[in-house]
Amino acid sequence: MGTGACAGRPRPVATSSLAPALAAPAAPPAVDLGIRDPAVDPCTDFYQYACGGWLASTAIPPDRPEWSRSFSELNERNLIRLRDILNADAAGAPAGDPDARKLGDFYDTCMDEAKAESASAQTLADRLRPLAVISEWSSLTAPEPRTGLARLVAELQLAGADVLFQFGSQQDFRDARQVIGGADQGGLGLPDRDYYLDSGARSVEIRDAYRAHVARMFELQGTPASEAGARAAAVLAIETALARASMSRTDRREPARLYHRLDRAGLRALAPNFDWDAYFKLLGHPDIRDINVMVPGFFEALNTSLATTRPADLESYLVWHLISAAAPALGRAFVEESFHFRSRNLTGEGQLLPRWKRCLAAVNSGMGQALGRPFVAATFGAEGKAEAEALVTTIEGAFRTSLTQLTWMDAPTRQQALAKLELVDNQIGYPARWRNYDALLIGRQSDLQNRMNAAAVEMERDLGKIGNPVDLGDWDAPPQIVNAYYDPSKNEMVFPAGILQAPFFARLGPPALNDGGIGVIMGHELTHGFDDEGRQFDGHGNLRDWWTPAVAKAFQDRVACVVSQFDAYPVAGGLHVDGRLTAGENIADQGGLRLAYDIFRARSPGAQPDGLTADQRFFVAFAQDWCTKRREPYARMLATVDPHAPPRDRVNGSVSNLEAFQRAFACRTGAPMAPAHRCRVW
Repeated sequence: MGTGACAGRPRPVATSSLAPALAAPAAPPAVDLGIRDPAVDPCTDFYQYACGGWLASTAIPPDRPEWSRSFSELNERNLIRLRDILNADAAGAPAGDPDARKLGDFYDTCMDEAKAESASAQTLADRLRPLAVISEWSSLTAPEPRTGLARLVAELQLAGADVLFQFGSQQDFRDARQVIGGADQGGLGLPDRDYYLDSGARSVEIRDAYRAHVARMFELQGTPASEAGARAAAVLAIETALARASMSRTDRREPARLYHRLDRAGLRALAPNFDWDAYFKLLGHPDIRDINVMVPGFFEALNTSLATTRPADLESYLVWHLISAAAPALGRAFVEESFHFRSRNLTGEGQLLPRWKRCLAAVNSGMGQALGRPFVAATFGAEGKAEAEALVTTIEGAFRTSLTQLTWMDAPTRQQALAKLELVDNQIGYPARWRNYDALLIGRQSDLQNRMNAAAVEMERDLGKIGNPVDLGDWDAPPQIVNAYYDPSKNEMVFPAGILQAPFFARLGPPALNDGGIGVIMGHELTHGFDDEGRQFDGHGNLRDWWTPAVAKAFQDRVACVVSQFDAYPVAGGLHVDGRLTAGENIADQGGLRLAYDIFRARSPGAQPDGLTADQRFFVAFAQDWCTKRREPYARMLATVDPHAPPRDRVNGSVSNLEAFQRAFACRTGAPMAPAHRCRVW
């Protein structure tokens, strides 16, 4: 799921500041008639009808690339709650919370901007020093440099830098009981491979701006201006080579393309110019053997690059990625240069987030579950958990009924689908076991060192899974996020406490709020288990074809209809929605809305006092959760990298495929929201 995120009172003996207390904004109602545009025919553009008044009266905050009535405003309320927790932790650790002192030290050190200019700068200088040896090498593939480079790459990845490739744990696609290593493409500084490969004028302009940005960051770190341009050009050349070898986002949506299990010897044969034994030894896991090389062609190309790249150029590349990863914790010049490049070329916001929000994000990233524990205690009770569990069970019942009624699915495939549905694991609110942060060292000197320590502990936690039984209770995200997700390898849905609040969910809330809000989201995540990717995994999380050929063909024909529908939707700047990239989310949107409507109707809600019928109220509540404004540069970037369609298309694309919507608003057949031919997968 998804829409996809300082002045103050000086403290004694330090220059750190705590942001002043702010009142959390009130939660919006489930249905707000005042934010509609009643002049718009709901059968022509339902999103504009439901959100038009809000769109006309709402300004995107200057420090945000987008703003939504639901996700953004709820996230803002959560941020204020989290900030209050950190303020209390920084002032003095609350009794009984083993992580409060670390949380407070992490946040307070980040809030001290003077330390960013001094201690964090020194941390970066210390980390950069070992990289200088690379330029002294005559070749990257001689025995000593080959081993030395592997160790440096491991150290940089442990520090949180994305260099050359990515490595971590993953469940084996073919045997989900096993956790093996996963080697994947990576190492780019721009959001996607297409930014390097596209020949359009806008892409060329962004690449030129990126090269200039990299050069300026080198200068800030101390590189003479006469050398910075050449170093930036070397960085861009190496990243372009990595981009050419990278698989596209649309191709990565096919799980079988990403499964190539090898042992250590197979990885060495694929990329012998990199010392994998030295790499795993430095990571502290020398015995890793079984590895899924997700994109073999990428590692073959990396192997060639290591033989042809000048050592000095690779040093520039590694130095740049360390500077880039460190920049949020450095002084004002680094932060502002990073912001200016991103805002001018990718996101469009005109103002940097206040320091307290940036520091909160750092703590959230480094100690998310430790911060989530007091958040859950303050916002999510046992009653809410029980009601949310009951609602998701009802959604699953609606999907079960739907499966029994599908005319295009034969009995053998239906039996397998029902078996998978019965095995779905629902995680509600917060994890059963919280993560342990005892190994994480957090001090009051260097914010950058704290962040690097957190990155290393997280990578060690992840690598420690390899070779051990799968932990089905381990969450991929902290419970305070305003989001939800489905994991096909675990056949698991996760609904964190952060999103189980108004306007999506309220204990004993009206059906239009809960069914049209979190009910749609629950149906959305459940449908992901049966979308074009999720359907390829069975109920135990194994990549296995459990579909008869005729039913698989019928499914693919229905998906093709959805792809064609969304390919036609325009996006800012002359782009269009990528129907293949967004197919899974679009299938899940439509499936989720249909399931939530089914349970809403089963409740037989009575007459409404606001002039809307019960059904109309349900659909308006759903649409108003997606009222969103985006800046054009951000919309253009998301069109390339985001598997979700824009909010307007998510709403209109979904309702136009439901006969119930046409009935609710008495739309004539052939109207934009009531086409003669609809797409339906589930």
